[in-house]
Amino acid sequence: MQTHILGYPRIGSKRELKKACEQYWSGKIVLEELLSAGRNICNQNWNIQKEAGVDLIPCNDFSYYDQVLDMSLTVGAIPVRYHEVALKKSNSELDLYFAMARGYQKDGLDITAMEMTKWFDTNYHYIVPEFYKNQQFRLSSDKIFNEFSGAVQAGIKAKPVIIGLVSYLLLGKEKESGFDKLDLAENLLPVYIEIVRRLQEQGAEWIQFDEPFLALDLPKKAKEIYLYVYQQLSKQFPKLKFILATYFDGLKDNLSLAVSLPVAVLHIDLVRNPEQLDEVLNIIPESRGLSLGVVDGRNIWKNDYEKSLGFIRKAVERLGSERVFIAPSCSLLHAPCDLDFETELHSEIKNWLAFARQKVSEVVILKELAEETGDNIILSAFENNKKAVISRKTSALIHNDEVKKRALAVTEKDTQRKNVFKIRKEKQHKVLQLPLFPTTTIGSFPQTAEVRSWRAGFKKGNLTGEQYDSLLKEETQRTIRWQEEIGLDVLVHGEFERNDMVEYFGEKLEGFIFTRNGWVQSYGSRCVKPPVIFGDISRPAPMTVYWSQYAQSQTGKWVKGMLTGPVTILQWSFVRDDQPRSETCRQIALAIRDEVVDLEKAGIRIIQIDEPAIREGLPLRKAEWQDYLKWAVEAFRLSAGGVEDATQIHTHMCYSEFNDIIKNIAEMDADVITIECSRSQMELLNAFADFKYPNEIGPGVYDIHSPRVPSKDEMTELLIKAQQVIPAEQLWVNPDCGLKTRHWEETEKALIEMVAAAKEASAAYG
Repeated sequence: MQTHILGYPRIGSKRELKKACEQYWSGKIVLEELLSAGRNICNQNWNIQKEAGVDLIPCNDFSYYDQVLDMSLTVGAIPVRYHEVALKKSNSELDLYFAMARGYQKDGLDITAMEMTKWFDTNYHYIVPEFYKNQQFRLSSDKIFNEFSGAVQAGIKAKPVIIGLVSYLLLGKEKESGFDKLDLAENLLPVYIEIVRRLQEQGAEWIQFDEPFLALDLPKKAKEIYLYVYQQLSKQFPKLKFILATYFDGLKDNLSLAVSLPVAVLHIDLVRNPEQLDEVLNIIPESRGLSLGVVDGRNIWKNDYEKSLGFIRKAVERLGSERVFIAPSCSLLHAPCDLDFETELHSEIKNWLAFARQKVSEVVILKELAEETGDNIILSAFENNKKAVISRKTSALIHNDEVKKRALAVTEKDTQRKNVFKIRKEKQHKVLQLPLFPTTTIGSFPQTAEVRSWRAGFKKGNLTGEQYDSLLKEETQRTIRWQEEIGLDVLVHGEFERNDMVEYFGEKLEGFIFTRNGWVQSYGSRCVKPPVIFGDISRPAPMTVYWSQYAQSQTGKWVKGMLTGPVTILQWSFVRDDQPRSETCRQIALAIRDEVVDLEKAGIRIIQIDEPAIREGLPLRKAEWQDYLKWAVEAFRLSAGGVEDATQIHTHMCYSEFNDIIKNIAEMDADVITIECSRSQMELLNAFADFKYPNEIGPGVYDIHSPRVPSKDEMTELLIKAQQVIPAEQLWVNPDCGLKTRHWEETEKALIEMVAAAKEASAAYG
C-alpha cells in the first residue's frame, strides 16, 4: 500500500509567496529574490510530506500564479498580443507570465490580461487558455523540469503533477469561430510527449495527470480523444507509471472510459462520491491500481478514520494491498496550511479540525492503521480520532432549536417581493431619480496599508474603539466626498471597517469561528481566510446599519447598503458537513433578511446583496443542477423578500458563464444585477440578450483584477457593445468587481474615465 498527495498549498505557511510576488510587482525585490522565495516554499512543502512518511510526493504543484497558466506557458499557448512583452530584453519569462495574468501597461505597451474564471465549483480562479484554429504548440518553459530536478536534489521521491491534455483543452476557450478546441489535441500531444520524455530522462518513475473533466458530463468526441491520448502516452512510455487523477465528483457515466485508460493507477474522489467505490471495484482491470481519495482536500474537518478504513479495507479485500493507494480527495491547494499556527481557537472546535499539514499525517496514519502495523502512537491517534468524531456529533455548541424552528417555518410568501419588477421599477425610479446609464461601484474601495494598520492596531489594543471609529469615519467621509466630486450617481461607503466580504459577516453571526492563519489562495497573490461554519446560524444584532447610516448622512446622493448573500457566505466558508448545505444556506438567508429589513428602516433605499458564488455552487453534473438552483435561488429571494417595492435590490456576480442558468438568475428577481464583462469584451451579455433579461443590468466595463487603467474610449466602446444586446434603459455603468485590492491612484484614474464614458454614452444615446 502506498500513500501520495495530489498537491500541496503553494502560498507558504505564512503567505510568503503573496508577499514576494507583490514585492516583485512593485519593484521592491529583484527576480532572483522572488525565485528564491518560490524554491524555499517548495522545499518546505516537500520536507513536510517527507517527514510525515508520504511515499510519493508531488512536484510541479507549485505555481507563482496559477497552474493552468503554467501549462499555457509550458506548451507555448501564449496569445499573440504578448509577443512584444516577450521580446523586451529586460523582461524574464516570469514577466511574460505575469503579463498574461495581470495585463501589461508600460514600455509604451497597453495589453489586456487573459480571462479568469472559477476552477470547477471552488473559489479558486484560473487563467483561461486562449485557443485558435490550427494553433501550433511548442515546449516553451522548463519549469516542470526544474522543479523535478530541485526535488530530486532535495532527496524527494518526486511525482510530477501535470494537467492532463484533455482537461487542459476543455479548460480553455475558442477565441475565433469555426473550430472545436478539442481538434487541437493532435497538435498538442507531441508537446506532452516531449514533456514526459524529458521527465523520464531525468529519472521520473511516476507522473500524475490531473483529468478532473472525467467527473463531468463529456461529449462523445472528448471520450474518444481521452482514449487516443492515453493510448499514445502508454505506447510511447511503457515503463513509466501514470496516475490518472479525477476529483470533485464521481466518474458515473465516464466510469468505463476511466478504467479503460492504460494508466498504472486511477484516483477517485470518495469524499464527494463515496458510492462510486463499489462500481469501480467491480470493473477495474487487474493491471490497474486504485487510489482512494478518502481525506477531504477541500474542507477542514478531521477525517473519520473508522469510516475511511471501511473504504480502504473493502478495496484491499478486492484488489490486494499492493494495488491500493491512499490519498486526499483532491489537491490540498484548497485547505489552509497548518492548524498548529492556530493558538487561539476554541479548544473543543479545534479538536475537530485538520489543515493541509494535518491531512498529510492523516493519509499516512490511515495506511498504518489499514496495514495494522501501527505502534502505540498510531493506535493512540486512532482512539483520539474516535473521541473527536463523537465530540463533534454530540457537542452542545452546534445546535440552536430556535434557529431550526424559524427555518422550518419559512413559506413561499417569504421568498417573494410584494409586486413584480415592472411595478417596482416605476416606484424605484420615482424615488431614486437616477439618470440614464447610472454610475456606481461594486462596493469596496482600496484598503490601504494605513487602513489595515488601523484594524490591526484596534485588534491589538493599540487603538481604542473611539479612535478606530473616528479614523474610519474620516476615511469614509473622504471617500464619499471624492465620489461626489467625480460625479458617481450611486455611492458606497467603501467598506473600510471590513476585512473580507464573508469574514466580516461571519464575525457578527452565531455559528461561525475564525482562524488567524487559515489562508487559502483565491487567485494569484490574492488569499482569503474562509470562516468555519460549525453550528446553527443566527444574527444577534445589526451588522452594517451603523456604517451605512453614517455614510448616507454625509451626502444628498444615495448610498448603497452592502451585504454578502447567503449562497456566497456558504460557498466561501468551510461549511459544516453534518447537515445538508441547503439547510445551512437557509439559516444564513434569514440572518441576511433581518439585516436588509433593518437597513431599509434606517433609510437605505438601495441595498446590494452580492452573490458572486452562485454559479460556482452548481454541481458538476447537469442532472443535479435543478435541486441546487431551487434552494440557492430561494435563499437569495428569502434574504431580499422583506422590503417595500421602492427599495431597490442589487446583486453582483463575477467570473461566471451564465448561459445555462440565465432563467434561474432571472428568478432571483434582483432589481439590478452587476456582472463581470470586461475581460470577455461583453461576450457574457449575449446570454442576457438571448433570454431577454427583464431587469436592469450593470456589465462591468473595466477589469479590476488587473492594475491596468482602461481609457474612456475603451469603456465607451464596451458600453456601445452592451447597447447592441441590452436596451439602454436597463444599463448601469460600473467596474466588474470591488476595488478593495487596487491602489487609490489607479482606482481614481479608472473611475474618472468610467464616469466620462457613461456621460459620453448617455449623450450619444440622447
